[in-house]
Amino acid sequence: MLNKIVKDQEQPNFITVVNQKGGVGKTTTVLNLATCLSATGKKVLIIDLDAQGNASTGLGVLPEEREMSSYDLIVNGENFSNLVRKTKIPNLSIIPANSDLSSVDMDLVQKSQKALVLNKLFTKQLKNKKEYDYVFMDCPPALNLITVNSLVAASMVIIPLQTEFFALEGLSQLMITIKEIRTTFNKDLRILGVLLTMFDKRNNLSIQIEEDVRSTLSDLVFRTMIPRNVKLSEAPSYSIPGVIYDQKCNGSVAYQKLVAEFLDRERKILSSE
Repeated sequence: MLNKIVKDQEQPNFITVVNQKGGVGKTTTVLNLATCLSATGKKVLIIDLDAQGNASTGLGVLPEEREMSSYDLIVNGENFSNLVRKTKIPNLSIIPANSDLSSVDMDLVQKSQKALVLNKLFTKQLKNKKEYDYVFMDCPPALNLITVNSLVAASMVIIPLQTEFFALEGLSQLMITIKEIRTTFNKDLRILGVLLTMFDKRNNLSIQIEEDVRSTLSDLVFRTMIPRNVKLSEAPSYSIPGVIYDQKCNGSVAYQKLVAEFLDRERKILSSE
């Protein structure tokens, strides 16, 4: 079914998954969405931009195998081909992260066009090439120079939002940043959607937050919500995404539903341009 709605693309769709808050499901969303897309036959690259390297761990890239990482891409301009690691999942590759990324802001601040580093690398090495259909960037939990670079380089943004009390507070600053990026560097940047995560239908607060977010952001919010789910939390310890670890758990089923909605939204955005 998914194969029928996957759209052919002339170049990769660069998607950044962003929220300056930690623990909202950024990495979980990147891993599971990328895995579902790769299962449709699409070639997917994940760029782990978080010094914690959780996406790398979640795909079985051991710390000792990360001597070269996305740090070398951003700071040294290393060629993609020297950094990409194939995973056990067909059609899914990753550029891993290591702790060197924690100093990237200091390294980039010396550069004259520090917000454009990733965009220039993508333009030179990936754009107008069919090597990948999707490039996902897993950002750190901060609105730092790495996150800004990812927004400047991206064509679309996904914002995971945990259904908790302070969810909307942090979102407002992120929306301001995205607006500024559109004005100054990337007028074509589009918000693909806000994804509600860790939803618990038994919790009145979760239900209230969902209502508030949908009331505030309307159609920007994905219909699909990702439930709080033990299997999704366990999966990284086995170095596989949740949709492979347990395909039938509620969390995996939700991500499989999300893919169809993701593709539908992507198609509408691309057809409107």
